[in-house]
Amino acid sequence: MTDQEQLDITHRDSNTFLTSTTFSQFDLPEPLLRGLHDMGFTYCTPIQEKALKLSLKNKDAACQAQTGTGKTAAFLVTIFYHLIKNPPVNKNASALIITPTRELAVQIYNDAAAMGKYTDLHIAQVFGGIDYKKQAEILRRGADIVICTPGRIIDYIKQKVFKTSDIKTLVIDEADRLFDLGFTKDMHYILKKLPAYENRQSMLFSATLSYRVMELTYEFMNFPEVIEIAPDEKTVRGIEQYICHVANEEKLPLLLGFLNHKEWSRIIIFLNTKAGVEWLTKKLTGNGLPAEGITGDLPQIKRLKLMERFKKNEVKILIATDVASRGIHVEDVSHVFNYDLPQDKENYVHRIGRTARAGATGTAVSFACEDYVYHLEALENMLGYKIPVIWSEDFMMAEDKASNIPSIRKKAKTSPDRKTKDKKTAGPSPVKQIYYKIDPSIIMSTIKGGIFGLSPDTARQEPASKTKKTGAPVSLQQKKKRMRRRKKPNAVRPETAAAQ
Repeated sequence: MTDQEQLDITHRDSNTFLTSTTFSQFDLPEPLLRGLHDMGFTYCTPIQEKALKLSLKNKDAACQAQTGTGKTAAFLVTIFYHLIKNPPVNKNASALIITPTRELAVQIYNDAAAMGKYTDLHIAQVFGGIDYKKQAEILRRGADIVICTPGRIIDYIKQKVFKTSDIKTLVIDEADRLFDLGFTKDMHYILKKLPAYENRQSMLFSATLSYRVMELTYEFMNFPEVIEIAPDEKTVRGIEQYICHVANEEKLPLLLGFLNHKEWSRIIIFLNTKAGVEWLTKKLTGNGLPAEGITGDLPQIKRLKLMERFKKNEVKILIATDVASRGIHVEDVSHVFNYDLPQDKENYVHRIGRTARAGATGTAVSFACEDYVYHLEALENMLGYKIPVIWSEDFMMAEDKASNIPSIRKKAKTSPDRKTKDKKTAGPSPVKQIYYKIDPSIIMSTIKGGIFGLSPDTARQEPASKTKKTGAPVSLQQKKKRMRRRKKPNAVRPETAAAQ
């Protein structure tokens, strides 16, 4: 018996994470069993056991299971089973896996490559942030399994680079997250481009089977069987959860105290904003802690390299926004810190699910500060229980040695120049403004010697010009009269008025 098998039995005996059902009991093809064995998979988790009993018979399934319970292996085994039994006849894709985030797509791709390394099947990953032409060329050469995010695959569908006519198996992973991220219209577009639901197998996996998710199953799936694993338990049993009520200025000293005095192997710290992630990363590195930050706008290449370093344990502390709460499948994450309580209570489950994976144990500590404590009640109502409280004491705090980094809560002061400018533009000047009405008899001057554009007295004695028709000289007084008549079209000539 291998060490991994012994570990599996230990997990199976100590809790309900693993069942007594083995993968070999499903009569899987030999290449697939070899790949599973190399990955250390012997016994099925509850979601794997229940899903495979349906999916291997080509039935549709809508599965609800908490994060870290082995959903990925459940649908990958299904896809490999059917493709090995019925090999593709052309280079068009036979299986499509849709995920909400790039990180999750990469993780699924890595698992699929390991599981299918003894097969001849080709796997492609398609998502934004990576060379567009390179991915298009991979699809043109042919891929049996395509793992994608919605945006990039829609581009290839519209460009006719990716053909959907031969899709036999569809997997929608983290369906609730797809809706949360605003991919509703994109999902409908993709699903309408696929073969009719009676001509393909569809599997949907989600942490919650909300009304939006179930509506998708009714419209685009063929009477799916609903599988719910421990629906009353929102979080994994092996996670020890604690809440700390702290003031805003106490959060950093308390976090430093935990990191300096508690034993930990690998940590993920979650914040709600990009600015917060950047600030806390500088603070921890300034205190000599090996921390790196990851946010949604970090270039994809850098994100992938950072995640790879974190998996290799080259980065010990990962600071992230909710972009990383899904798709991080890293073993041995001992602690998760919610530096900010999540504003969306569902994100709490996904955040703390980054620890205690695959039957292990872990600790989740959340800070309920002045800004985010208001989200705690809704969170505990969702969980169905109160999170145990740790009361912070002075001895638990540690000194911040990177005090030269400005606080993210500090508001910029208005500069004196700005205040002066605002006063000038806010209302009328206290100095009374005087407007001078110019006498129309004054002629504006362009000759040298004019003051403020007004002609000197000598300008009035300029030679009179001549009329265009008669050539007779025109006096200045006549010019003025003509100008007045132009302004008043209906004015009557003096000589005409005398005649009347």
